[in-house]
Amino acid sequence: MSDDRDKAPVHATSPCLPRRAFLSRCAASGAGLAAAALHQRLALAAALEGGGPLAPRPGHFTASAERLIFVFLTGGFSHVDTFDYKPQLATDQDKLVSAPNLRETGTQPLMASPFKFTQRGQSGLWISELFPQLGGLADDLCVVRSLHTDIVEHFQSTLAMHTGSATVALPSLGCWLSYALGTHNPSLPSYVVLAEHLPYAGAQVWANNFLPPDHQGVRVVPGDEPVPDLRSPARSSTLAELEAEMLRTLNERHAAARPEDANLPARDNSFAVARGLMREAPEAFDAARESAATLAAYGVEPGDNRSFAWQCLMARRLAERGVRVVELIDTGSHDNWDAHGDMQAHRPKAQRVDGPLAAMLADLKSRGLLDSTLVVICTEFGRTPWTDAKGTKGRNHFAKAFSSLLTGGGVRGGITYGETNEHGTEIAADPCHVHDFHATILHALGLDHERLTYRFAGRDFRLTDVDGHVLHNIFS
Repeated sequence: MSDDRDKAPVHATSPCLPRRAFLSRCAASGAGLAAAALHQRLALAAALEGGGPLAPRPGHFTASAERLIFVFLTGGFSHVDTFDYKPQLATDQDKLVSAPNLRETGTQPLMASPFKFTQRGQSGLWISELFPQLGGLADDLCVVRSLHTDIVEHFQSTLAMHTGSATVALPSLGCWLSYALGTHNPSLPSYVVLAEHLPYAGAQVWANNFLPPDHQGVRVVPGDEPVPDLRSPARSSTLAELEAEMLRTLNERHAAARPEDANLPARDNSFAVARGLMREAPEAFDAARESAATLAAYGVEPGDNRSFAWQCLMARRLAERGVRVVELIDTGSHDNWDAHGDMQAHRPKAQRVDGPLAAMLADLKSRGLLDSTLVVICTEFGRTPWTDAKGTKGRNHFAKAFSSLLTGGGVRGGITYGETNEHGTEIAADPCHVHDFHATILHALGLDHERLTYRFAGRDFRLTDVDGHVLHNIFS
């Protein structure tokens, strides 16, 4: 990688203080601040002199959301079997229609959904039987029915939903938010990814790419040791502190002699986050600290530290502890929502996520966190309203129209955005490209997607490339 990068951060700040000077300034910020939340002291230090790469920063305008929980259901769930009711498919069952795919255009018979749809809540949103628990929260949900993307392959579409680029891996949405806004808790990563299995495109999904390395997503693997090596081998806390101080001094001298290498201060910052993780992560990831009623609501059994229910509970715990972005990736590049053979394969996938997601939303709402947390539930593309092949009961990939859910963070509930035609094969009103989707998420967090740029290799890059329009109508 060339060194001709010219950083253009979203906010003009003076050079960052060394960590010890920054913390000293925090400590000296007055007795009145001593009782304030840690993130308020960090914000003050950031305003004074940079405050470090992860100190909280204001957005371009007043935000409706302070944090993001991004739920990615891998494999492409079907819009016409979940949140986009198309009764005409039953009327026109087996009717041959033009059926383009990645390599050719032929004809395939239309296929009705095998799942029952009902209107839910006072808003009357049509939601299929696959999501009975989420359906109970219909009046809190915004269903975007007109999403579309550019390439109808898993790898590329997964990249696009995370980075805005379907062809070349670029920084992830979570990295952009970390870069622009920092985090409220320096002892935990600003961007945490709960992923039991690697998704399509692997770690590129949460990579920082050309953004400073401090903002790369940190993957947490559910299990007995979600974050490895948190237990210090030092014989005492005093010895550990002395070793940490010596290591910090050596690292700072080494980095000072090589100011052109951005990876060195980022690595030093990662060590500081690691020390914070050693203090706070064991408590944050301990579901046993929750009440029996809360565990039952999520469906977390005693000793469970792996299920999607546990992951949803961890997302809430991390969000309330100041993590800016939490992502949940449901399954990996195998055994996912990619139902080519039989749409009934959606049933166990939906059963795995429906209750925990509904519990997480209800929990956030009961704690007063949903209003300040934008929750996004999405996939990489939809599925064809026709069969995958004549005589089969599955559906192929479909990029021309698919659905997603948004809730909290100032988004109006009980509404839909966009429409598809009677068969769900074309967008009929208010299309929403992936760039529009990302622009809307950034807007909720107080960021203008056209102003959030980073200069690299002689060009100003942004998450939405040279496009993107905010879906203003979905906000209160």
